Amino acid sequence: MKIASVVCAYPPYAGGIGNSAQQINEILSSQYEIINFTPQTLKPWLRYGHGAFLPQLLWRLKSFDYIYLHYPFFGAVEVVWLFKLFFKRPQLIIHYHMDVKNTRFLTTILSWPSHLIRLQLLKQAKIIVSASLDYIQTSQIKNYYETHRNKFQEIPFAVDLDKFQPKLINRPLNNKILERAKEIVHYINDRFIKKNRLNLLFVGALDKAHYFKGIDVLLNALVILEPRHWHLKIVGEGDLKIDYEELSQRLKLNKQVEFTGKLTNQELIRAFQEADLFILPSINSNEAFGLVLIEALACGLPVIASNLPGVRQVFEDHKQGLLIEPNNPEDLKKKLEFIFNNEEMRRVMALAARRLAEEKYDRKKMAAKLLALFH
Repeated sequence: MKIASVVCAYPPYAGGIGNSAQQINEILSSQYEIINFTPQTLKPWLRYGHGAFLPQLLWRLKSFDYIYLHYPFFGAVEVVWLFKLFFKRPQLIIHYHMDVKNTRFLTTILSWPSHLIRLQLLKQAKIIVSASLDYIQTSQIKNYYETHRNKFQEIPFAVDLDKFQPKLINRPLNNKILERAKEIVHYINDRFIKKNRLNLLFVGALDKAHYFKGIDVLLNALVILEPRHWHLKIVGEGDLKIDYEELSQRLKLNKQVEFTGKLTNQELIRAFQEADLFILPSINSNEAFGLVLIEALACGLPVIASNLPGVRQVFEDHKQGLLIEPNNPEDLKKKLEFIFNNEEMRRVMALAARRLAEEKYDRKKMAAKLLALFH
């Protein structure tokens, strides 16, 4: 069986859609032949941001059994729609990642064709996949979902639990001697090495396409926080990085905020393991799930994330982390203070985080659901 994967971005570019597409392709390639169609593998006739006009798809898709279309992809979804008007095969599966809330006039204009044909495109699909039906129920396609629920499949993203693991001092141990050793290491680390400092972590793309990540909200929350010993590590690259660095300097936080740039996989895992708290303060529904959240959970890391559809179901509020009101630095500040003042709660959340990752986000479970789509 041959499957055409059509996606607007793909690693090494850092972003949720590309990373999740890579994860899906790796799973499907274990049983099927996967060919990736991206702006990098096909030469676009026109391109702007993550949008790309790829008319080559009209003659390249004929030899496939399935099209796995990652939505949104302006410039390509229109071509797939046109192709499906004339050909019943290959069958179409749409992975609906997120709504698009545009902030730039040109982007809004370029996205109009995709919005106009979206309903017809959904009708052409055999199956519509989403990481969270909670997100779909409040999305721009909620009306279609209400009348075609049988076409929708919820398949949460997953994480490699063998790679993303807690550091030793956060792992539950049954041996009493090892448990005691863990407590000693934890005490020495907190009292003498970190000196009661909490290591905070943000991971995400820092470009205009990911303006919604809320880094400015995070920095503005930290500046109104009562004086605390903390260190924030911001992992990521993009054209907005300079703006965030300048904001950090204006707020006089630059001595406590570190911009690491892009990290290797091993460096990223180490950053999760060395952190005490992961923060994803996204401001709107362009954030539909948050792959980095489950990576943090798998490393036994408590999380703070915005109370947004999709995101709010990744973990349980006050169990593995805390939910905050989107775009509200004051609420984020209060939740940070709660975490800072409750060390035992942080430890309980850390253990619960890893358990949740094992129960819900094991890659084997995602693979079983994904492969079942094609059986």
